[in-house]
Amino acid sequence: MAKFAKHYYTLSLTTMTKRILVVDDEETLCEALRYNLEAEGYAVDVAYSAETALTLDLHLYDLILLDIMMGEISGIQFAKIIRSKSTVPVPIIFCTAKDSEDDMVNGLDIGADDYITKPYSIRNVISRVKAVLRRTSGPSPEKAQNNEIRYRGLAIFTDKKICLVDGQEIKMPRKEFEILSRLLSERGRIFSREELLHDIWTDEVVVLDRVVDVNITRIRQKIGIYGKNIITRSGYGYGFTED
Repeated sequence: MAKFAKHYYTLSLTTMTKRILVVDDEETLCEALRYNLEAEGYAVDVAYSAETALTLDLHLYDLILLDIMMGEISGIQFAKIIRSKSTVPVPIIFCTAKDSEDDMVNGLDIGADDYITKPYSIRNVISRVKAVLRRTSGPSPEKAQNNEIRYRGLAIFTDKKICLVDGQEIKMPRKEFEILSRLLSERGRIFSREELLHDIWTDEVVVLDRVVDVNITRIRQKIGIYGKNIITRSGYGYGFTED
């Protein structure tokens, strides 16, 4: 198994920090990219092979910087694998020595968001990274004109009352849908049980605090891997945080 180096940020990172995965078999180049991207405020992990990268939870990343010419699984094959899985919508930038027009067209046709040829300057890479993240992240909290509130593969359509998890519609009763909409639209904020009861159970005369806990449990179960993003602050309430 190829080596895998992983770096974690702790207190210095906010919940809005973008996470980038660098996949390249040149260890020196990986470390140079990580050093410079971290200096720009990103959280960066590196994998020295596509095989290792495929063992990771790719939902955690906002962007992948990907070499083409690697070991048994090339960058092109890796991109095809994750693009074939609708549950992994992470943007990809190819960084490669393959610089022919056909190579570039092939990479973009697969679904890459950009293509940078080696040798390249770190400044150019950082500029491209920022551009792709601007295009793919959208305005916080990722609310579109069609009343969409999105966090990665979790999407709420407030006008149509639809919840999608990685492209699959999840059936939610009205109260669950409204709770998730509140949490997702103001990520990072902690809502007290009393606040949620007041805002969502407006038509009920008497409702116990416990009903909020029950609905939160059901929501966590229904939204799969994103359930862990709904956090509990003991004595305060609930909130939705970003990885």
